[in-house]
Amino acid sequence: MRTLFRFPNPVNETSARLVAGGAVLQCLAFVAFRQWWLLIPLTYGFVARVLTGPTLSPLGQLSTRVLTPLIGGEAKLVPGPPKRFAQGIGASLSVGASIAWGFGNHGLAVALVAAIAMAATLESVFAFCLGCAIFNRLMRWGIIPAEVCESCNDLSRRLASSAV
Repeated sequence: MRTLFRFPNPVNETSARLVAGGAVLQCLAFVAFRQWWLLIPLTYGFVARVLTGPTLSPLGQLSTRVLTPLIGGEAKLVPGPPKRFAQGIGASLSVGASIAWGFGNHGLAVALVAAIAMAATLESVFAFCLGCAIFNRLMRWGIIPAEVCESCNDLSRRLASSAV
């Protein structure tokens, strides 16, 4: 069980962007059709990915095992902790949307899912992870300890990997 509840570090950015693209599609389906059951796979996916990375996430499995290998190319590895933090934000927002919908606040549910869609679009289309940016800001302010993500703090490693 110990290896089940772990998040990969590092993460293949291509896989992360594909997962984000899938989340965008799920969000758009919910916003367009406003069917409560569409929140189930969205919420489950974020919670599963926060807890186990792609292991228990159907979208994570599809992205890492099928789509990323089909695309091919050289893997660009990025630190895992900021990606897990971003998945945690998605989990919080999707759980919040599910609760809001359950209590009849459909407008709030749609707004929360639209926020997920916006952030996931930034990740999938522009490779800009909003959750990762928040994570890095929290590290700079000392709210997240430096040892949580040593590779996030080591700028020389990031510069070296981007130069390759």
